[in-house]
Amino acid sequence: MAPGWLPSLFGGARLRDPAYRFLYEPGPADEAVAIDCETTGLDTRRDDIVSVAAVPIRGARILASQRFQTFVRPQAKLKPDAIKVHGLREADVAAARPIAEVLPDLLRFIGGRPLVGYYLDFDMAMLDRHVRRWLGIRLPNPRIEVSALYYERKYGDAPPGTQVDLSFAAMLADLKTPLLDQHDAYSDALMTAMAYVALSDLAARGIRIARQPSRGAPRFEIG
Repeated sequence: MAPGWLPSLFGGARLRDPAYRFLYEPGPADEAVAIDCETTGLDTRRDDIVSVAAVPIRGARILASQRFQTFVRPQAKLKPDAIKVHGLREADVAAARPIAEVLPDLLRFIGGRPLVGYYLDFDMAMLDRHVRRWLGIRLPNPRIEVSALYYERKYGDAPPGTQVDLSFAAMLADLKTPLLDQHDAYSDALMTAMAYVALSDLAARGIRIARQPSRGAPRFEIG
């Protein structure tokens, strides 16, 4: 019995709507979906999603023309700090669909394909809260964290004491990936997809990212 089979079996047994059993069916082996959400704030229990975007990846191709992208009308109030980050105001999302109407389309779009993100746990926590309420499960899709892939390529062989910077800007600069408008769900998902393809290529060719003396405050040090 495959190690990942039992969790999928029990999760599928809890699924309230059998029409969504396709979430447990893996997509093509060379496909994944980069995903990003913008929110009313950073509290995964009380804040809401205001926009979500997903970009398919097939092998080394990013299928940007086939993207999923939508605003979402939140129940929670937009916090001033969040507005400063993504620029979305109450008026910008007032006419959008609520998350309960967006989720069916989003889930059919992503299917059972792996989800790729930058600090993906936050986005998944925001989505899973609604998916659990509706379907009784968390999203069963495999999850791929690009900051972990980046860490492995740049710092996986680093000696103790090496300063580590896993910021989005540092990763994109190392990968020579264009810096688009950050904190826009589609732009962030697209940049994440580009980073994932670049990191996958480096890993396949056994190439590491060169380390240079760190500038500015590091995120942490390797102990």
